[in-house]
Amino acid sequence: MWSNLFVQPDEDGRIGVVGAAQPGGLGGMKGGRIQRRTPKMSDSQEGKIKLAFFVAIVGVTLTVLGMGTEFWVELAQPKDFSGNQTCQMAHYGLWKGCIRTLWVADIDPERTSCGPAELPGESNCTYFKFFTSGENAVIFKKTTNRSLSLAAAVLALLSLTMMAMGSICIFMSLNKGVQFFLKPASFCFIISGVLVLLSVLIFQQSVLALLSSDHTIPLHHELSWSVACVGTAGAFLIVGGVLFIILSLPVSPWQKCFPQKNSAT
Repeated sequence: MWSNLFVQPDEDGRIGVVGAAQPGGLGGMKGGRIQRRTPKMSDSQEGKIKLAFFVAIVGVTLTVLGMGTEFWVELAQPKDFSGNQTCQMAHYGLWKGCIRTLWVADIDPERTSCGPAELPGESNCTYFKFFTSGENAVIFKKTTNRSLSLAAAVLALLSLTMMAMGSICIFMSLNKGVQFFLKPASFCFIISGVLVLLSVLIFQQSVLALLSSDHTIPLHHELSWSVACVGTAGAFLIVGGVLFIILSLPVSPWQKCFPQKNSAT
């Protein structure tokens, strides 16, 4: 039926089949060309991608909020440690630490330690020097662990890089109308979520190393709301990446598990 068929790319780089049609074949297409185009995504598929991207954007927002604040952990002295009307506490994050002086009268009588940090008082904040000069910070005669602190900060920055790459892939997918970029985007968002959670775990180890460096001053410590933001962000990023994997599949798992019955049957 077909003779002298050969494959030839056109000017746009698309592959076509060129050949002369014989009688009984495709009549009226002598010297014709069959072009193969990438199918565009439907409006419903585009809406699902935007919904999954919204989940990932929530994770990105929470990550930026948590990383930019210094309320990862609060270290509080006993409120009667200094023996006067004030007490001191500290709170810090990945980049900066603050020492706050609070009035004992403002603290809850049932609370034994100084705090919380939201109470009014004087605050003295400084950026950590182990990013520039390599010096460890000293908080209430306790020394930070530079290696663990740097590792937590580097993992957080790498997670932001992966989030940016995943967002670029989604923008390209929506702009071109193709699903090809969904799998790279899912990889980027899942890896970023894992890196965020690892950053929180390493930061917790750095806090324990700080507390064990000196035992002369008793301190009460607790992870604060910035860690809650970052931990929740990691969960959102992983869920968003899984959703992108599901949307990139050629057949929906829901349709595969529950196929639609034909009305004729």
